[in-house]
Amino acid sequence: MLTITRVPTVLSLNQLDSPEKDAKKADKGNFGLKDIVLNEEGLADARLPLYYFLCRKTSFLSKKVRSFGDLQTVPDIDQDSSSGDESDQPRSLFDHTLLAEWENKFEEGLFRYDVTACQTKVIPGDYGFVAQLNEGRATKKRATEFRVDKVLQDFDDSKFNFTKAGANEVLFQFAPNPNEESGFEEAAPVRGAASMVLINVSPIEYGHCLLVPRITDRLPQRVDHSTALLALQMAAESNNPYFRIGYNSLGAYATINHLHFQGYYLMAPFPVERAPTAPLTKLMKRRRADCIISRLQQYPVRGLVFEIGKNLDAMAGQIGMACEVLQTNNIPFNLFIVDCGKRVFLFPQCYAEKQAQGLVPEELLDTGVNPAAFEICGHMVLKRSDDYVNLTEEFTWRLLAEVSLTEERFQEVVKLCFP
Repeated sequence: MLTITRVPTVLSLNQLDSPEKDAKKADKGNFGLKDIVLNEEGLADARLPLYYFLCRKTSFLSKKVRSFGDLQTVPDIDQDSSSGDESDQPRSLFDHTLLAEWENKFEEGLFRYDVTACQTKVIPGDYGFVAQLNEGRATKKRATEFRVDKVLQDFDDSKFNFTKAGANEVLFQFAPNPNEESGFEEAAPVRGAASMVLINVSPIEYGHCLLVPRITDRLPQRVDHSTALLALQMAAESNNPYFRIGYNSLGAYATINHLHFQGYYLMAPFPVERAPTAPLTKLMKRRRADCIISRLQQYPVRGLVFEIGKNLDAMAGQIGMACEVLQTNNIPFNLFIVDCGKRVFLFPQCYAEKQAQGLVPEELLDTGVNPAAFEICGHMVLKRSDDYVNLTEEFTWRLLAEVSLTEERFQEVVKLCFP
């Protein structure tokens, strides 16, 4: 069994409170999500904010994607719009709701540190890797308790999971609207198998949140068609190209074995959005189930790229199928959703495996960077001031290259995913 040094789980803010604080929270109507009890109708007495999203299963008339492999620039807005300038468009209901609720949690002091005070810069070079100095992630982030050589592991209720968070950490429930339009309610009954969006108490960036599908079902960290679709639908609710969603499997730096995706706003292009792509083969050049599948070029980590046509559900099906193959074959991976759900990157990776085997150079390990979805895509979260000051594009490339499968192994994985 391959392992990396582990530390005891850091509990959620809700669990860290004293009995006196718990009593005060109860007076305010706060409760632990594990205490939600459903009646015969599948409803709980608890009421939480609810965001209704627009169902886009069968059709999704998307605009032109922003990511075209231009190493010099990625446009800040989508110019392919009827007005010719998307900057005039109002903030979507999703963006408005998420940010308003997130800022309320910030004012309530629910985060472990002030992420808005973290230093951020673009590293000089062709790709524009983004570096952030986030010392709070070194001292106050929950560490993994799970094996790094097993992608699928049974849910363990004794370890931290999101049902142990407090209701005050919930931004809103996230559910489809039968009326086919987006909407928001400040307080709505909690239904059985509700999906929820929570704050990340150890944030990387502004608006950092967690999407937890069917939270009370206690699903392990495993992606399939339906959960991939839910993440795509969340991304599609935003009209802000700076909102991206990531996913880390176990063995690829997920720290909690309770199914969740992460999202946040970074006001800069991710370097992976600059990378060119190429068809996998002549066969893959054609559209597969309304989804174009290609591979990254000129990037330190080998990866697959899924680009939507008109069918969001079919795209989720292709992504879910690939994830199921990787999970079944015990191959760790990361997902990265950009362009408001129109484009998804998938990275099979081996960094934790190499780390456990002692194959990663010491100078790379010393940075403490755990290359998960956001780091792989170019947002380097650093925990030491010297690393932040001295980081170069060359060093970043070296670190990320250690994440990548070899070309031979990558081709084997592609054949597994698309026989």
